[in-house]
Amino acid sequence: MNTEELKDKRIAVLLSGGVDSSVVVYELARQGLQPDCFYIKIGPKDEEEWDCTSEEDMEMASAVAAKYGCKLEVVDCHREYWDQVTAYTMEKVRAGLTPNPDVMCNRLIKFGAFHEKRGHDYDIIATGHYAQTELENGVKWLCTAPDPVKDQTDFLAQICDWQLQKAVFPIGHYLKDEVRQIAEREHLVSAHRKDSQGICFLGKIDYNEYLRRYLGEAQGDVVELETGRVIGHHQGHWFHTIGQRKGLGLGGGPWFVVKKDVEQNILYVSHGYDPETAYRQDFLVRDFHSLNGVTPPAEVTIKIRHTPEWHAATLEPLGQNDYVVHSSAPIHGVAPGQFCVIYDARHHRCFGSAEISL
Repeated sequence: MNTEELKDKRIAVLLSGGVDSSVVVYELARQGLQPDCFYIKIGPKDEEEWDCTSEEDMEMASAVAAKYGCKLEVVDCHREYWDQVTAYTMEKVRAGLTPNPDVMCNRLIKFGAFHEKRGHDYDIIATGHYAQTELENGVKWLCTAPDPVKDQTDFLAQICDWQLQKAVFPIGHYLKDEVRQIAEREHLVSAHRKDSQGICFLGKIDYNEYLRRYLGEAQGDVVELETGRVIGHHQGHWFHTIGQRKGLGLGGGPWFVVKKDVEQNILYVSHGYDPETAYRQDFLVRDFHSLNGVTPPAEVTIKIRHTPEWHAATLEPLGQNDYVVHSSAPIHGVAPGQFCVIYDARHHRCFGSAEISL
C-alpha cells in the first residue's frame, strides 16, 4: 500500500524490539503516519527460571516508539501461545513429525490472538516480515521479498485470507543490509541487535531442553537402515528429525536420520556424506491451505524449509486439498510434519502451504 491508501487507516505495528520492526515504525513515520505500537508478550511460563530476552526487547521497543511519538502497549498473549502453539508443537513432535511453531505463531498469535485482543480496532497490522503483497483483480497476493535469504513468505503461508487482507510489510522490498543501514542512519537503538534465532518465544532456551521438559526421555535403538544393525541408542525420537546429521553421538560417521518408527521408538540412519536414502523426489502433502482461495496450478515451485533453496515441481491432485508433489530434483531431508510451501513457477506469488505426509 502507498501513503495515500494508508493515511486514513488505523495502523497497528507489532514492535518486537528488533531492528526489522523498528525500521517499520520509521518507514511509516517518514510518510507522515503515526501508528500505534504493540509488544506481544509470549515468553516462557516461568520467566525467572528460563533465560529470556523479553526485558531487553521491551526496552528497545519503548525507545523506538518514543522516538517517533507512538503509543506502545503490551499485549499479553502468553496463555494463548502456550495453549495453542505449544500444544500444536508437542502433539506433532510426539507423533514423530517435524512441526514449525513459528509458522503457527503467525497464524494463531501475531495475526490471531492479538487481533482478538486489540487488532480488531485497526484496519492495518504492520509487521517486520520480509514479504510483499500485490493486488490484482480484487485478489490480494502474498509475494516473495527480493532478499532470497531473508524472505519469510514460508512463515506466513498458513495465515488466513482475512489476516492477509489486513497485513502490511513495510520493509519487505528491502534487502536485510539496507534495513541495517537505515537503522544505523536513523540512530535506532536496535540497529546492531542480532537477528533472533530458533523458535520465536524461546530466547536463549535450548530446544531439546524445551522438549525434555514436556515429553521427557525414552531410550530407543538407532538402527542402520540398510543392514538392520543396531549401532547406538537415543533418548527419544522426538529429539531428532528426518535429515538430521549432527547431534546423533554415533562414531564412524557421518550418519543421517532417514526414517522413524514412532511406535517402537526406533531411529533409522544411513551412512555417508550424501546417502540416497536422505532424499525424496515425490511425496504426499495434505490439507493444502490457500492464502486467498486460489487453487495452485500444476506447474509450481516449492520450498520445505526456511532457506533460499526452492525447487520446480508439479502437483498431482488427490482429492480435496491433498496432492502428490513431484519435484524436478531430489530434495534432502523431506520430513513428515514440515510445511511444503507452494509458489507460482516464478517463485514470486505464494499460494499457501500444506503439511508433508510421506
